[in-house]
Amino acid sequence: MKKLLAFCALIVFCFAAIAQNKGNLFIIGGGNRSDELMKEMLQTAKLKSGDYIIVLPMASTIPDSGFKSISAQLKKLDSHPVKNFNFSKHDVNDRKWIDSLSAAKLIYILGGDQSRFMKAVLNTPVYNAIRQAYKNGSTIAGTSAGAAVMSKYMITGNQLLDTVYKETFNKLWDKNIEFEEGMGLLENTIIDQHFLKRNRYNRLVSALAAHPDLICVGIDESTAIIVHGNKATVAGDSQVIRLAKPKDLKKTNKGLLKFNQADFGIFTAGDVIDILP
Repeated sequence: MKKLLAFCALIVFCFAAIAQNKGNLFIIGGGNRSDELMKEMLQTAKLKSGDYIIVLPMASTIPDSGFKSISAQLKKLDSHPVKNFNFSKHDVNDRKWIDSLSAAKLIYILGGDQSRFMKAVLNTPVYNAIRQAYKNGSTIAGTSAGAAVMSKYMITGNQLLDTVYKETFNKLWDKNIEFEEGMGLLENTIIDQHFLKRNRYNRLVSALAAHPDLICVGIDESTAIIVHGNKATVAGDSQVIRLAKPKDLKKTNKGLLKFNQADFGIFTAGDVIDILP
């Protein structure tokens, strides 16, 4: 009887965890956004009459140009309204804007600097509205920096033990990778972007070493993962890397990372991967 009750409790817990967020995440690794990939994003959002799309450009240094580019592409493929909500220039407490954001069926986060985006939204009603929209069934999409912000532990790109920023993360040292608080739409998964194009294996391995209980996913350019529940489906032109479960993780006296092995997978369009440990 106790085993049956325990099993039933586990089933209830699993269904509750999946039902907690009814929406989808469409996470693009950056680079070129093909019309085919954007069509897949629109299909994932399942927009109906009266629905609309909101673009959040706060990560970008050229937010107006970024909005014009994505807006033109989306309008070519779909007839739903596309709105520009730049909360870097607008009151984050504007009730009308916040309610509109919460009700948007598709929210798209532009690329740029993920830290800049989170500085604009963290601890504001904007943060809560995005999470509420996802919980209620909306699709939250993002590219490049807009992909990085999906994680609870957001990679910034900085090396803590190297004061000079390098696009290539060139060390495998303990406590070298910098994280900041992201949107937390992915609680158990760390996202890296532009992955194969910029050869970011060292960075993702460092993330895995810092959080060995989580799953680390590197998404290449022109490629996306579509997250629903505990699974992610790969879409686009290139590949997705998945790292998890490092064995015998240690560091040397000099702070060099090492472990015996880890789960490693390379996936292409149509493949389904687990994003829970």
